[in-house]
Amino acid sequence: MSRRRSLHPEEEALWQAVARTARPMHALQLRRKVEPPVLILTHPKLPDPAPQPPLAPFRLGEKARSLRAHELGTTVQPDAPLQMDAKAFARMSRGKLQPEARLDLHGMTLAEAHPELIHFILNAQSAGLRLVLVITGKGKAGPDYGPIPQRMGVLRHQTPLWLRQSPLGPAVLQISESHLKHGGSGAYYVYLRRNR
Repeated sequence: MSRRRSLHPEEEALWQAVARTARPMHALQLRRKVEPPVLILTHPKLPDPAPQPPLAPFRLGEKARSLRAHELGTTVQPDAPLQMDAKAFARMSRGKLQPEARLDLHGMTLAEAHPELIHFILNAQSAGLRLVLVITGKGKAGPDYGPIPQRMGVLRHQTPLWLRQSPLGPAVLQISESHLKHGGSGAYYVYLRRNR
């Protein structure tokens, strides 16, 4: 920081002479202050909302459908409509049809299994295969820590959902639990549509 020095008398006189002749650059703006225009906004008055009728008394869960214990574990509905040929479905469910390819998802996480399943099903359809086997395993019984029942076998329950959703839904014609000799409830037959 520089020190300020005091002016000598001649310098002081010179400064005063210059200051008297100087005019401010913005003299007009300094003399006349311009007030910004004031905008008055008016909002239209909205009509009062109509009074809502009081809620009817209710009991918690009165409209909920009660689930039996065996309904919690079902993932492939037995009453699902048959999409494929009935004779071929009967042969498949008795284990008479041999799967043309198989995918084993044992030991995979959901994040690993989903892309593998998509890749496998779409490649099998493009290769012209009709019946493939997806092995999920039955799952392990984990500890039950709460009042909500936990499903056993995450992959076993998630795989049919993935097979019904996009991008696999249009490629899959029928999903069925496999015959005992092909894995039973730990595997699924996936009957694919013809590749067009």
